[in-house]
Amino acid sequence: MAVEVRKVQITVEEIFHEGGPPVSKPLKVGAIAAVIANPFAGRYVKVLQPFMEELNPLGLTLARRLIDALTKSSEGDAVSGFGKAAIVGGAGELEHGALWHVPGGYAMRELLGDAKAIVPSAKKVGGLGARIDVPITHINASYVRGHFNAIEVGVPGAPEADELVLILAMTTGGRVHDRMGGLRAEDIKGEDGLR
Repeated sequence: MAVEVRKVQITVEEIFHEGGPPVSKPLKVGAIAAVIANPFAGRYVKVLQPFMEELNPLGLTLARRLIDALTKSSEGDAVSGFGKAAIVGGAGELEHGALWHVPGGYAMRELLGDAKAIVPSAKKVGGLGARIDVPITHINASYVRGHFNAIEVGVPGAPEADELVLILAMTTGGRVHDRMGGLRAEDIKGEDGLR
């Protein structure tokens, strides 16, 4: 079963402040979304997992493009936060969005140097123009509070009822004015993906 891509959207925000003093180097928060045909729309299919394999190349392509968008334009930028999500068009079911867990998550983990933390995820069934908040955590330690974040993503004109919107999100750091304590990025031990 081939993956049929209708369109791809990339969004990169540069955040200089959140009401406090501006920072000298902005936090970058980005997302990439691919709108693809849902081969299971309109019918119940018992075995879905083989389509995950078909999505692996798309996951790698999208992850590479988003990494490039966040890091190629200025010196010293590196991805340190990530997340993923899926929006399923109305003729699909929530489980079709779950097909993105492995291809999206492992693509980012592989390209970001075998990141240790689990990739946070969200999914929903939505109509045309639906939006979703994509959760974000640190790539190596899920307990880094300063990286708890989200980016709202939607693609105009998508998803059609028989489509999926598959999303990856990344950041170049924690929140601009993080001051909630807890584990700091510089104190990560890197043993278990949590701390």
